[in-house]
Amino acid sequence: MNKKEVLEIRKQFTPANCAITRICGCYVDHEKNKKMESRDAFLSLPEEEAFKYFDIFKKTMSGTMGRNMLNMEFPLDSEMPGGTQEFLLKLRDSKLEDDELLEEFYDKIIESYIYEENYYIVLIHAMYDIPGKSSDGIEMFDASDNVYEYLLCSICPVALSKPGLCYNAEDNRIQDRIRDWIVDKPDKGFLFPAFTDRNMDIHGVLYYTKKSEDLQEQMIETVLGAKLPMSADTQKETFQMLIEDTLGEEGDYEMVRNIHETLNEMIEEHKEEPEPLALDQTDMKKIFEKSGVPNENMESFDKNFEETAGEKASLLASNITEARKFNIETPDVIIKVNPERMDLVETRVVDGRQCLVIAVDDHIEVNGVNVRTLKSGKAGSSGGTEEPAEIENFQEI
Repeated sequence: MNKKEVLEIRKQFTPANCAITRICGCYVDHEKNKKMESRDAFLSLPEEEAFKYFDIFKKTMSGTMGRNMLNMEFPLDSEMPGGTQEFLLKLRDSKLEDDELLEEFYDKIIESYIYEENYYIVLIHAMYDIPGKSSDGIEMFDASDNVYEYLLCSICPVALSKPGLCYNAEDNRIQDRIRDWIVDKPDKGFLFPAFTDRNMDIHGVLYYTKKSEDLQEQMIETVLGAKLPMSADTQKETFQMLIEDTLGEEGDYEMVRNIHETLNEMIEEHKEEPEPLALDQTDMKKIFEKSGVPNENMESFDKNFEETAGEKASLLASNITEARKFNIETPDVIIKVNPERMDLVETRVVDGRQCLVIAVDDHIEVNGVNVRTLKSGKAGSSGGTEEPAEIENFQEI
């Protein structure tokens, strides 16, 4: 799925477009006991309650593709009779009216989801009448040929509200507030089947994780049985290892900067595309070559890539570089640079020591104090016309 397809499904979570037929829930305590279960026709819920659920469902389909929302495919064994895909299809086709299947589904999550506090499992069934689209992209609601029938699951932490005081209008006084168990935004969730090329794809599932580094591998294997992708954090670490292994001792600031600049240029060129920019071994090799990595270092690139990422792996550009910031770190100093002005920092040998040199053409602030303004004020108070001294910043590395 791409971001346009995700947005198309998200648009259903409003009163006007609602395609949800049924909602089921299971409240689980910190000891993994089922404390409450519910089954309702979604349209029978009170309006205010329905709006709260819409917020949960929208959040389950939000974030960055490849980081918070992950496309997963079912391996062949999961699609065999008795596999996880067959179970999910049965659950969907039951329209959540089979109590035995629901109990089995809850048990799978409770068995494999690692969470030490209370949580609420929400599961909905929906049927979306997919509108056709004209050649210019306009939706034609009277030209629909397909119905997308799906499940959306959200797993939400439930925490006790914070203690505090509140105003009692009946008694006209301030009193201790009653603490309630509050259902928070989802931590994990999934959409099945996937909505690929604006149609149902029973071979895929869209998985949501609030924290990119916490995928809950055991739950993915038990509940979905889908092929686990490389997490965003692992992709970034893999990319960093690839740079270090390829450049070796010859790696310097300028070369690493060039690689990130090339990546950012590609991201900028690709930003209007619905699909995230994925880079395979060939793509990554071209980036290194374009960034000026010496030919002798590139001789070992293919081997390094296969050892660190895998022979057929691909990395999402948005996961391995950050277009909004560029950090330079030493044990004692962190320098944050606007990615568009990485040229302001260069390396230079000063008094026999390797240093970072930062060009200063405008002004410097130290803890909010404009250094040049301060110097100008001092010059003026003595009646002189001395210009502020030029300042050079050298950071040893």
